Amino acid sequence: MALDLRERARAFVRWEFGLVLALIAVVLFGRHVSDQFLTSFNIFYLNLSIGEVAIMTLPMTLIIVTGEIDLSVASILGMSSALVGDLYSRGWPMPRVIVAVLIVGVVAGLLNGFLITRLGLPSLAVTIGTLTLYRGIAVVILGPETISTFPEKYTNIGVLPLPHTGGYLTYSVGIFLALAILSAIVLHATPFGRSLFVIGANEEAARFAGFRVKRTKLILFGVSGVVCALAGILYTFRLSTAVQDNGIGLELTVVTIVLLGGVSIFGGRGTIVGAVLAVAVYAGLQNALLLSNFEQRAMGIVTGTLLLLSVLIPNASEFYRRGREFLRRRQLRAGEVPT
Repeated sequence: MALDLRERARAFVRWEFGLVLALIAVVLFGRHVSDQFLTSFNIFYLNLSIGEVAIMTLPMTLIIVTGEIDLSVASILGMSSALVGDLYSRGWPMPRVIVAVLIVGVVAGLLNGFLITRLGLPSLAVTIGTLTLYRGIAVVILGPETISTFPEKYTNIGVLPLPHTGGYLTYSVGIFLALAILSAIVLHATPFGRSLFVIGANEEAARFAGFRVKRTKLILFGVSGVVCALAGILYTFRLSTAVQDNGIGLELTVVTIVLLGGVSIFGGRGTIVGAVLAVAVYAGLQNALLLSNFEQRAMGIVTGTLLLLSVLIPNASEFYRRGREFLRRRQLRAGEVPT
């Protein structure tokens, strides 16, 4: 009985429960600042603004669980968007364009994975480099040109609600929810998903235990590439425009949402439910601030604050442990007896 009560108490204070409370607070705040916050039109607009970012949070969650990071996600989105415009302007039919762009996304992701897993380079440095590389490729593809002549049946995907959803959900959010369910099943209900937690907690131990660490990470970066390419296609359809700087700066938003969802920056911990809740909290707060006439150029303050809190709060015990270990090593070097 006591054990059951402790388990319930532990579940009660889980990070996800805190996110539920945060979401309730955001809804109350949004309702307070504007009567329009809970209208179907505003909720649809909210979904419209976050859909592609939400899609990119899913592969990022899996990658960070393994202790790696991918900062090139928004650049792959931008490169994919530019490629959609360029190929369509050359007379390619849109189905062929979509397939080609998804293949390029896979290749871009696998390049990241190859440099990280086969050459042993740190993912932070690699993906900062490919962030610039892929953004540069987008500039080369389109230059100053803007493509806005896409078929209406495709651009409608970006601006019309998903059928049978009461006008609340966009196609991009519908795709995000479907992918979130698939990601949750993979991460929490399959041996492959469980291996991600083992790798993130202790990569060396995972390798000795027989896990295919390099292959697993390579797969994850390939998946990230194709999912971000899909997000780039949807982003292009929503704006009905392909330009070389589409999606610039969105990588920070993606990382912020993932960490806000309780995924440990050190790896080994995180849930898809947390990521989904974090998407809702972030999008709701952003929308509420917009309705309150908050200075949008200062939105970076909100993003930065959330990012810092998302790193510090869930990992406070880890920082404390590492701090004590650092002090202990200093005491040993100084010949003192550690306490």
